[in-house]
Amino acid sequence: MNQALFDKYYPKSHFEGGTLPFFRLCRENISAHSRILEIGAGPTNECSKTLSGVGDVTGIDIDPDVKNNTFLSQSVVYDGRQMPFENAAFDACVSNWVLEHVEHPIEHFREVARVLRPGGVYCLRTCNLHHYVSIGARLLPHSMHLMLANRLRRLPEDAHPPYPTWFRSNTRSKLRELCRTAGLSQPSIIMLEPEPSYGSAHPILFYPFMAYERLVNSSKIFEGVRITILLAAQKPLEPSGK
Repeated sequence: MNQALFDKYYPKSHFEGGTLPFFRLCRENISAHSRILEIGAGPTNECSKTLSGVGDVTGIDIDPDVKNNTFLSQSVVYDGRQMPFENAAFDACVSNWVLEHVEHPIEHFREVARVLRPGGVYCLRTCNLHHYVSIGARLLPHSMHLMLANRLRRLPEDAHPPYPTWFRSNTRSKLRELCRTAGLSQPSIIMLEPEPSYGSAHPILFYPFMAYERLVNSSKIFEGVRITILLAAQKPLEPSGK
């Protein structure tokens, strides 16, 4: 029944969702044949697949499951803090639903800036702290999040359980501050509210979540309470002669 509701109110021919805009952001900002670092790459997934069509992708993750990602030319397990690469090693860094899990965001952004070459770009997708999903995840104990998150989205039983969340980067103002502190350019930020995936479990949830989506997409004044943050920030070019 719920799939019929999504097909009726969110037909793919008219509703783009949040993934395609993120992939488009990556393609628009990352040149062909780039050296790309995917942070939090995880096992084989659509993001890694898309990036592998743009350039050569190295993936890092705290989870050894990254070794099973078939779209990576190199996979590295790391401590979640210091990235084991030389300065200016990559043309682009990408993270997809990762920042909400980062406990030390200033360190994260400084490491991104360090491994990017001058003129390189950081593209990311993360969730907005000022949204009911993030508020719920922040208020609930992680044990409750483990029990509910995948069930509400009707994910397969073998889907990876959610990682612990910190939400220390997850507002537009905080992201701008982190970019500035790390020496990245003023970021380009897009706010999106895609289909209400957390309404997948039951029509009782679907209709109020759909009403929320319709409201926040009705006007730009509501973009601050949309769930998805897309960001692109460049590492400035070095002054000529340096």
